[in-house]
Amino acid sequence: MTLISEDIDPSDSRAVARVATASTPPNRITFNRLELNRILNLYGRMVADGEWRDYAIDFLKDRAVFSVFRRASEVPIYRIEKDPRLARKQGMYSVISATGLILRRGHELERVLLVIDRKLAVV
Repeated sequence: MTLISEDIDPSDSRAVARVATASTPPNRITFNRLELNRILNLYGRMVADGEWRDYAIDFLKDRAVFSVFRRASEVPIYRIEKDPRLARKQGMYSVISATGLILRRGHELERVLLVIDRKLAVV
């Protein structure tokens, strides 16, 4: 038999724990809203075309990675990485293929994503 105190609300402690875990841990590299919006717009178009099926986002200490999968059980066919350590050198954004080949690297996300963003060309 358990006695429940009327002074303590058990849901209060759970709500505080949820708020504490919902925030992003400090010193993690993340995509900002505009970057994520651009990546997800491209992802949505490729899903509508039937080329991509799943994605994963990893926020690591040194970089943020958006991985794109053809099927959920495979290795990612593309990885879009943001590595701020390379911002002054080759550019912090890069698109990497499944084999590890860097397809494009640059300072602007828009230009880097052009390597996998296949738009229709009017002839």
